[in-house]
Amino acid sequence: MAADEEATTTAPAGTGTSRHHARRALVGLCVTQVTSWGVLYYAFPVALVAITADTGWSAPAATAAFSAGLVVSAVAGIPVGRWLDRHGPRRVMTAGSVLAVPATVAIALAPDYAAFLAAWLVAGAAMSAVFYQAAFAALIGWYGDRRVRALTTLTLVAGLASTLFAPLTSVLVTELGWRGPTSCSPGCWRW
Repeated sequence: MAADEEATTTAPAGTGTSRHHARRALVGLCVTQVTSWGVLYYAFPVALVAITADTGWSAPAATAAFSAGLVVSAVAGIPVGRWLDRHGPRRVMTAGSVLAVPATVAIALAPDYAAFLAAWLVAGAAMSAVFYQAAFAALIGWYGDRRVRALTTLTLVAGLASTLFAPLTSVLVTELGWRGPTSCSPGCWRW
């Protein structure tokens, strides 16, 4: 049974047990939205200077790969929306998260621009499954008529992704390089 179907077949969000589950779902979605936006969207502009310095690619070329991922995210939104209707947000968001991990690793390990671009295209597909669309569908299923407050809370908290991930990314890029431990100089793990 899909997550949104589960939500509508349980007691309404106003009852004790269901309200507790709905709150837990909201907290979990807040964490996943901050993380998804932080890793897949806000980390790139912070790492851009390091990426171009390390690879020799121009800033417009690196940004074009990122932008291509955003276009894939938009185009993939149509089939992802259908999957949301058919399978529910839990399965879609899980699949998107599973896809985002290797895409992010592939971006960091890309040996050339073609691989970098391809990895961003895969990341774009993951974005369409983990960003707001699926999270909003889950909250609407859990909260029903009381959804406005939950949607507002999620939107406001997820807006903190840049506030958290821009400085975090900056520190990580400074300490470890944009590719992570593979570009780590000797002794860089000793903070």
